[in-house]
This record gives sequence, structure tokens and C-alpha cells, in this order.
Amino acid sequence: QLQLVESGGGLVQPGGSLRLSCAASGFTLDYYAIGWFRQAPGKEREGVSCISSAGLSTNYADPVKGRFTISRDNAKNTVYLQMNSLKPEDTAVYYCAAGSYSYCSGYGEHRYNYWGQGTQVTVSS
Repeated sequence: QLQLVESGGGLVQPGGSLRLSCAASGFTLDYYAIGWFRQAPGKEREGVSCISSAGLSTNYADPVKGRFTISRDNAKNTVYLQMNSLKPEDTAVYYCAAGSYSYCSGYGEHRYNYWGQGTQVTVSS
């Protein structure tokens, strides 16, 4: 069964950090660009970051530039999202998704084939 599983979410104070993980089972992530998305209450899901299959190319949405870092370890079949300087507006359910291509091709959801169930990130004092 092809599956992506996110982990690492939780409650953190403003200015704090979290590292999210996206682990694959049933298939190898080597050939896929991986995107991170988030959905805040009452809002549409939005793209956050993307990394190409070999990790040579990354992309970040403007709200997270300079604070989030995406990386991958293909040997572990896992992609990470390091989130620093967290703000209350970062509160959302975070999802990872495997893209249809090996390169980042934007955040249109139709470009992503496999999705995880999401992990909750709450930034609050």
C-alpha cells in the first residue's frame, strides 16, 4: 500500500521550532518531487515548500521564506520540513505530497499524486 505519513507536529510557542517528517512506505520517494502544504482553519490548503527528487532544487512560499527549510534523505525515504521562528499564523494542518514529476512544478494539487493524512502544528503562547 502506497502511503505517506507525516509526523513531528505539536504545540509550540511563538518563535519556537519544529521539524516535520514525511515518511513513505510502499514506494520509494527517489523519483518524486515532494511538496509540503498546509491548511489553516477556515482557509484553503496552500503550498508551503517543494523539493526536487534529488534535492537539488527547492522552492518556498513567500510567508515562510527565510524561516522554513525543506530537505530530504532518500536513503531513509523521508523528507523533512524544518520550521523556525514560528508565528501564530503558521498554525495549520501540514501535509506532504508526492508530485507527478521529479521537479517542482508549482503547488497545484492536481500535480501531486499521493498525500499524507496531515499533522497538526499549533503556534500559541
